[in-house]
Amino acid sequence: MPLTDDSLHRPTTTGAPSELRGTPVVPGVAYGPVIRPAPRPDLPTEHATVPDTAREAEAERFVTAAGAVAKRLRDRASAASGAASEVLLANAGLAEDRGWIGAATGRIRGGSDAVAAAIATTEQFATMFTRLGGLMAERVTDLRDIRDRVVAELSGHPEPGIELPDVPSVLLAEDLAPADTAGLDPTRIVGLATTLGGPTSHTAIIARQLGIPCVVATTGLDAVPAGTPVLLDGSTGEIRTDPDPNAANAAVATDRQERARAAAWTGPGATADGHPIAILANVQDGAGARAARQTPAEGVGLFRTELCFLDRDIEPSVADQAGIYAEVLTAYAGRKVVVRTLDAGSDKPLRFVTHPDEHNPALGVRGIRIGATAPGILGRQLDAVAEAAARTGQSPWVMAPMISTVAEAADFAAQVRARDLVPGVMVEVPAAALLADRILEHVEFLSIGTNDLGQYTMAADRMSPQLATLTDPWQPAVLALVARTADAGRAAGKPVGVCGEAAADPLLACVLTGLGVTSLSCAAAAVAAVGARLATVTLDRCRSAADAALAASDPAAAREAVARVLG
Repeated sequence: MPLTDDSLHRPTTTGAPSELRGTPVVPGVAYGPVIRPAPRPDLPTEHATVPDTAREAEAERFVTAAGAVAKRLRDRASAASGAASEVLLANAGLAEDRGWIGAATGRIRGGSDAVAAAIATTEQFATMFTRLGGLMAERVTDLRDIRDRVVAELSGHPEPGIELPDVPSVLLAEDLAPADTAGLDPTRIVGLATTLGGPTSHTAIIARQLGIPCVVATTGLDAVPAGTPVLLDGSTGEIRTDPDPNAANAAVATDRQERARAAAWTGPGATADGHPIAILANVQDGAGARAARQTPAEGVGLFRTELCFLDRDIEPSVADQAGIYAEVLTAYAGRKVVVRTLDAGSDKPLRFVTHPDEHNPALGVRGIRIGATAPGILGRQLDAVAEAAARTGQSPWVMAPMISTVAEAADFAAQVRARDLVPGVMVEVPAAALLADRILEHVEFLSIGTNDLGQYTMAADRMSPQLATLTDPWQPAVLALVARTADAGRAAGKPVGVCGEAAADPLLACVLTGLGVTSLSCAAAAVAAVGARLATVTLDRCRSAADAALAASDPAAAREAVARVLG
């Protein structure tokens, strides 16, 4: 039941707007009372000067508190999987970042107490990250979350976070730290909306992994008091306050029926008239691969290998890496597994690599470019993948991130083939999409990362709420580059997949199929919904939907046009 149904309209009793709209990122309908995050701890404004004789002990107290916070985040990461595990590990690394720790302990040795040092140093780094912009600006929320956790540890207070409600509720917030999002219970938090964030923010990615209907970049949320009943539609971006309870419950029931039908889908991926389209899973480690194996995913379309690098003080050995990669290959024995080489730099710095001081890290040394500052790291990783392949008897495909030139693609392909592996590259930079036909002369496949492709195509920070519409994967310009890349693959007779968040949107999956994409790789939680939706439409209707999306003027018009075509 769409939220535009007249039965849902009734005067509000809270004074809040009757209808709000944001950017939809995780489909599904949720109904329940509003809850809000617990307030962050009050930060003291007055601080004592620490005597000379006590400063080393105070500095040690700060380091110990930061270490305790990092350990808790790592423990939670080990119990999580996928994007949730990655962001928790990244935040654990932030809590022990040498620059942050060094600046804070320097202040303490100058006489500041530990709490004051944590606050002042955080603001120093937040100002720097904001000035840098791009993905680094996203880390400001993470950094302040770490500050609050460290201050709570130093002050003997409980760690901040989101209190679980007694009844299923809809969480509204200005923004959420990834550590908070990763800990959400989807049986208690049935819907999520934020004022900040974008379609590819960490909040959106984790919500998709957890299967929580989610809307971001929503204006007016502050006017909705806690306890207000709301109905949220993660497919359209609509949020209705004080809806008619009977109509709202009916909308939720209909959505549950549709989800149940999708959950019953068993694959393999194909349109209603039998055109094959492989539905694959995005994973980050062996545990994630084993979990994805419980879904109808036909293989792994994106194995993110950052996890075994992000939490290390020294580069993991070839043997250590091979053991991690072998777990994923074993989980999908006899199936397709696409390994992405290290995508570090920018918002995912490595402790054992000296990263350059960049004004715009999102456009700097990241992905395949990391080899320029860490010679040999790519070769050793490829050796580890080859060793894992030999151990398991598998033949994984291997692709490089952030390829921008034909020469980069050719060099990478030569290194991969030298190890008897199958080479491919990520299409995340518009230059790679524009030269896809020439790149395919050197590699065997392409995989489109729509998250970064959207950011770079639209010249818009994908974390900016003001620019969320620009970084929406439904942008016709982004879809035009997808179409160009798919055309190149078809002409060369080589596969072209999509492994960005766009592949997890069931409606957009039909468009991508119509554009000529041969596989879709998404979070394991989205696999069944994507496969089930594709199974209801023919290839011709997918092509008509693709034409409608390309002809639209903006993402909202594209969604509406495609919905009309596909019914």
